[in-house]
Amino acid sequence: MNSKYEETFNWYQRIADCENKIAQYKLARLFEKGKGTEKNLEKSFYWCQKAAEQGHIRAQNNLGRLYKKGEGTEKNLEMTFYWYQKAAENRYDIAQYNLGRLYKKGEGTERNLEMAFYWYQRAAENGNKVAIYNLGECYELGNGVEKDEFKAFHYYQRSAKQGYLSAKLLLGYCYVNGIGTEIDKDKGLELYNEAVGKEDNDTQNILNENYDEIINDLDKVNYLYHQIAYNNNKEALYKLGEFYEIGKGVFKNLVRAFEFYKKSANQGHLEAQYKVGYYYDHGIVVDVDKKRALDLYKIAAKEGDSRAQIRLAYLYEQGEGTENNIDNAIYWYKKALENGCQEIEENLNSLLNLQKS
Repeated sequence: MNSKYEETFNWYQRIADCENKIAQYKLARLFEKGKGTEKNLEKSFYWCQKAAEQGHIRAQNNLGRLYKKGEGTEKNLEMTFYWYQKAAENRYDIAQYNLGRLYKKGEGTERNLEMAFYWYQRAAENGNKVAIYNLGECYELGNGVEKDEFKAFHYYQRSAKQGYLSAKLLLGYCYVNGIGTEIDKDKGLELYNEAVGKEDNDTQNILNENYDEIINDLDKVNYLYHQIAYNNNKEALYKLGEFYEIGKGVFKNLVRAFEFYKKSANQGHLEAQYKVGYYYDHGIVVDVDKKRALDLYKIAAKEGDSRAQIRLAYLYEQGEGTENNIDNAIYWYKKALENGCQEIEENLNSLLNLQKS
């Protein structure tokens, strides 16, 4: 507990009891942070809900976040959607962006890329730099809107000017690869360095660094972008996919991860082929497509990727993306077992017994 906030806490508590929505929201935040009182997420949720029900816009957005994380209450994505929508309709840009993300992921509502685009656009009109970046991504990839690389470049540029790191990196990527603009590698490399706070004279030096010895994750991201700038390196594309997938050095972005995995897979990277198959298999940022997953797993499985072998065997066993084929399932389970995947031995034995009966 921080004693300097105790007087503030007591004051807000007195006013909150008089149904003042601003004091209720402030009190909720103090309980959430443990300032002036013991941290108590249940009480934070209680006062946030009181304020939200009285129309406090930030409280409505925060209540959505609490439901999303399950803090002070049970996790409930439908209620997350409800409260984000309330705040979004009241023109709160952060809630508008959050609502767009829910539509993009299909959380608390049906996945709808057109509605995601709509709410990103609303948030961008209110100056939200992250939403402006997301509009660029929508236009670049054709998600929820007709693909337009020139507009993508424009929105990345706008977001980058507001200092959004991810936009600077993607704007640099656009310059390097000629996406929506003429190729200008020097400008692209300059933006990469600017994003991580490096000097211009580090542009060449960074490639001389040993990747394994780079400590800062953001510097690793910079290194990988530089690698791509010089030779479109399939390993660098795959590693960037991993970084965006887990949010290492950059904000987590599964759409961007998928795009880098696809580019790497198209160059023949084995693990990237498995990853793209996995995204199609499980409907991660794309519609479920078991047939495409199966085809990609086949490529990786034939090259010895044990994860692809297991998933391929499972799809044959279940008849997903193809006709049910026990012989093929057994074949690929055996291959995975030969690669040291002992955990599938029970599946294999069950199918072998089924084959004998």
